[in-house]
Amino acid sequence: MQVRIGYVAMSTVIKNASPSRTMTYKQFEKLDDIEAGYRRLERIAEENLHNTLRLLKHNRMHDIHLYRMSSKLIPLATHQSLQDWDPFPYLKPAFSAIGDYANQAGMRLSFHPDHFTVFSTPREEVLRHSIRDLTHHVRMLDAMGLDDRAKNNIHIGGAYGDKATAGARFIHQFSKLDPTLKRRVTLENDDKTFNAVETLQISEKLRLPMVLDIHHQWVNNEGERPEELWPRIHATWREEHVVLPPKIHVSSPKSDKDLRGHADYVQVGPLLHFLRAIAPITTHLDVMIEAKMKDDALFKLMDDLKQYTNDGVTIKDQASVEIEG
Repeated sequence: MQVRIGYVAMSTVIKNASPSRTMTYKQFEKLDDIEAGYRRLERIAEENLHNTLRLLKHNRMHDIHLYRMSSKLIPLATHQSLQDWDPFPYLKPAFSAIGDYANQAGMRLSFHPDHFTVFSTPREEVLRHSIRDLTHHVRMLDAMGLDDRAKNNIHIGGAYGDKATAGARFIHQFSKLDPTLKRRVTLENDDKTFNAVETLQISEKLRLPMVLDIHHQWVNNEGERPEELWPRIHATWREEHVVLPPKIHVSSPKSDKDLRGHADYVQVGPLLHFLRAIAPITTHLDVMIEAKMKDDALFKLMDDLKQYTNDGVTIKDQASVEIEG
């Protein structure tokens, strides 16, 4: 099984390259000239996009083909009071530069809209904001010229006191979305509410690829082992109209007292156990690291994997391995 490894948003290795510089709405309100405020927001966004491109170049130098972009590329982009502002014309060259580079380098890019993007909500205003936020993420991917292989990964959301009803509401409200939004989405199990079994059932009903988070599954499960679910999870990716390797998320508990929190680095043992278990039925897999140390955690994980080169692990390059089943 060929395994590529990536990381999320920020680099702890490359300095002064934040893709998430921002301005608060309170700061924006204090500006005397609203048009000048828009221009300032656009310049901040332009710098965020420039730093994203810098990170992609850093990734390419280290053979990293999997990267989740920051959702905060454009400050205040979905704020209700700024809906008359359209920053995309000004930012078109910067977005295009990212997409052109990623396409030329064969990189898989994605977003993970924040926890306020909730389609299980019973509140109409929250649903409207969720649609607005997902539309914004899709528009950024479109501005980069990325095809439908570039996804937005979301959770199902809250249970609101009745998980079965919330799950049914998610299916109903998600099903009504425009197809241009739906085909850009993957679903992920969470660590408190919708577990891997429940998320998989909804993924299958909606024909959406499922991203298995093995840390979340460990702290929120029904007694199953993650590899037992894998054949069905893998099948959700085979139904995609564009061929994509399945993706998983990996992190390790922060401490014995904080099992849900993310540690700085990834423990190699549990991950390798899972990879070996699924290798016989999986040819390609993408692994997204959600550790606090970002790309440094990736480099450490690769160093740790080198200890197993006589035990079924082959190092392919700086950010990918081959695992024997």
